[in-house]
Amino acid sequence: MNTRLAQLFQQLEEQRAQLIGSLQHVAPEKLKDAPPGKWSVNQILAHLITAERLSLVYLKKKGQGIEEAGDTGWWEDLKLVALRVSQRLPLKFKAPRVVVEHTPTEADMRQLLADWDKLRLQLKAFLETIPDRHIRKKIYKHVFAGRLNVQHAMLFFREHIIHHLPQIQNRLK
Repeated sequence: MNTRLAQLFQQLEEQRAQLIGSLQHVAPEKLKDAPPGKWSVNQILAHLITAERLSLVYLKKKGQGIEEAGDTGWWEDLKLVALRVSQRLPLKFKAPRVVVEHTPTEADMRQLLADWDKLRLQLKAFLETIPDRHIRKKIYKHVFAGRLNVQHAMLFFREHIIHHLPQIQNRLK
């Protein structure tokens, strides 16, 4: 695997382990509980997993024609900065319809974690197929930022979790 992708994947896995560790001693009922019109912790996790899963499906599809994809440059790097800032601000964003439609409304923590484990193994396997010369190819599409590269995708996954951490912490109070 490309050194940068390996580093980003490791950071993502450390972040996930930290999040899961913070939830291990929480009662299952608390993880399923949510105020009216809000997501439970389990639903937030299901959302994060679904967003990553759908992104990986897209990455794999575009990865098949990676030779024809254009390279990202300073414009896409700038869009990523804006995207990262937006994820750090206490702003609410409406989840893309496709993510909402594919997110399970009921799931227990054990199943969510098993799904996330499996997904991350698939992500790692995909990242191992990307040669160094292709890590800047536009094979990821973010709903707001547009076409980005696989490194940008990994950074967005991390920022997406950071964005939802305050929600999770609020549900656990």
